[in-house]
Amino acid sequence: MDYVMSTPESDQIVLYGTTWCADCKRAKQFFGEHRIPFENIDIAQDAAAMELVEKLNGGLRSVPTILFPDGSVMVEPSNADLAHKLGLQT
Repeated sequence: MDYVMSTPESDQIVLYGTTWCADCKRAKQFFGEHRIPFENIDIAQDAAAMELVEKLNGGLRSVPTILFPDGSVMVEPSNADLAHKLGLQT
């Protein structure tokens, strides 16, 4: 899922996830391997972050929910989806 959120732009990718989520670990590994800076926020430790994830996902706690500097949001993206979004070759 990829759509634009109407909030002030951040200068960094923000990944909302949990420590136990395999897709979150995969997305973090993808960013690390491609040296893409990002902020990781554990929604289990941050009630406001959990509320935002639920708001963005129609009440669901779908993770990873990833916000991009351009205001777009991706939920549970594949590595190919991330590469396409970031203009990387796969």
